[in-house]
Amino acid sequence: MKILEYSDLDISGVEPQYRKLIGMIEHDDFYSAETKKLTPSDYYRAKLDHSNRLLFTLRRHNGERYALILEVIRNHAYEHSRFLRGARIEEDKISFLKPEDLKEDTLPALAYVNPARARFHLLDKVISFDDAQEALFGLPTPLIVIGSAGSGKTALTLERMKLLQGDVLYVTLSPFLAQNARDLYYAHAYENEAQNIDFFSFQELLETLRVPAGREVTYSVFRGWFSRHRQHCKFADAHKLFEELKGVLSGADVETPYLSCAEYLDLGVRQSIFLPEERPLVYELFEKYLLYLKENGLFDSNLLAHQYLGLCQPRYDFAVVDEVQDLTNVQLALILRSLKGAGNFILCGDSNQIVHPNYFSWAKVKSLFYRDDALDPKRAMHLLRTNYRNSQAITAIANRLLKVKQRRFGSIDRESNYLIDSVPGNTGSVELLPDADTLIKDLDEKTRKSTRFAVLVMREEDKPRARERFRTPLLFAVHEAKGLEYENVILYNFLTHDRGSFNHVAAGVSAADLDADLAYVRAKDKADKSLEIYKFFINSLYVALTRAVKNLYIIESDTRHAFLQLLGLEDERD
Repeated sequence: MKILEYSDLDISGVEPQYRKLIGMIEHDDFYSAETKKLTPSDYYRAKLDHSNRLLFTLRRHNGERYALILEVIRNHAYEHSRFLRGARIEEDKISFLKPEDLKEDTLPALAYVNPARARFHLLDKVISFDDAQEALFGLPTPLIVIGSAGSGKTALTLERMKLLQGDVLYVTLSPFLAQNARDLYYAHAYENEAQNIDFFSFQELLETLRVPAGREVTYSVFRGWFSRHRQHCKFADAHKLFEELKGVLSGADVETPYLSCAEYLDLGVRQSIFLPEERPLVYELFEKYLLYLKENGLFDSNLLAHQYLGLCQPRYDFAVVDEVQDLTNVQLALILRSLKGAGNFILCGDSNQIVHPNYFSWAKVKSLFYRDDALDPKRAMHLLRTNYRNSQAITAIANRLLKVKQRRFGSIDRESNYLIDSVPGNTGSVELLPDADTLIKDLDEKTRKSTRFAVLVMREEDKPRARERFRTPLLFAVHEAKGLEYENVILYNFLTHDRGSFNHVAAGVSAADLDADLAYVRAKDKADKSLEIYKFFINSLYVALTRAVKNLYIIESDTRHAFLQLLGLEDERD
């Protein structure tokens, strides 16, 4: 039996007894350790001495059995155990460990164990850091953690937060992710009296400064407004215009709420999604947009963040910003202004998971550092590229998707020019299925009451059609799914509902182009804004498919779409 110790394990006062007991457990001498199972849980207790007990559980990995040592229960006070949640234990009524409890095939499996480290961390599940994660875990702030989906950057960050003292802020754009992070942090009744943590969405953070009047303008509201002006435009893409308004005209420059017309027209080719000759009309629409906000009691989060910069006072000792790629510069600047110390922050993100219109780049994030001579972005930036969430089959599809993106549009930036490494053990599967009534009914029966299946659609407005086909409550749009993971994920008509956009993404790319590794190559034509126009679709697909831990089911009305063929997917029922 191998031993792994919980990072928060406190053996003070019982060290000699502990070492002796661990020796017994290592040699499977559970009789001498007087080990009993705390039925119906999967926890066990062993006897340290007359008054104290040791709580542990059993797991398996790569043909080995592990005893995960959790805590010392002092003076028989089982009701004070973090893990037993106030359960009353009568020692004379619990049974001794049985041989069948030790059979490897009956034990829950661990996703990964670093053989060089004898300690583990714990959120909602057991976490063993690899060498890169462990090295990053011990570094001082400031830190910028760039990591692929499933790389453990959120788990690493949450564990790193447990070392912080004082007033701590965790903030991200998504309220769903903020709540999920809070649930993970406090899993197994975790407590830390040395800190006071706020888990906020960015909107909730704004509301702590002043509750804004009106409501925020969303993309769906904006699209409705733009539809009334489209007939006067040479361009018809609402999403493209929304990104220009949110990430270029406002949000990028911390010094001003938005660019003047002259400043906007003077931007370089790479600084705007629109060509120079299109920008006068864009600015005219922007002015109408500002008037529309004022007349309809709406607010833009960028403009509000700039307005609130003057209200923001240093109040936090540390800040953690998750999914930083979803935020604009002015939003990030407001967060950093709330810090008592300039470098006391951790930023986490991945350019391949941008699903909000903000014209994000790591270069823009770095520009905030250069305002403080003491902060060096090169020293602060670290990359995590090993995927511990997804099966090998899903990781292979994710990498192929990244290759399509790079081949079609060039590299996003140097920081994001990498493929994902997978770990052996979880092979999994990816299936392409037609949107056929009989098949959907069968899937619906299997999934409607299961917590191991989730259904994802690209946008909020795609949910009603999916609800007609699937009765599971676990139905999410992509923006809701960040931070979530399920053993099995169904993607419903991602390509079918945006066939034209994915045709553009696949244009000019062949399967042979994807055989090579990822090289850093910028787009040849600076005026080509295809990446900015279509990245929402390809990034949304990337985020969605990487929510699946083991099996992925891609359901499409058009199973012969060229983009699916590039990914190496075909309907085996044809």
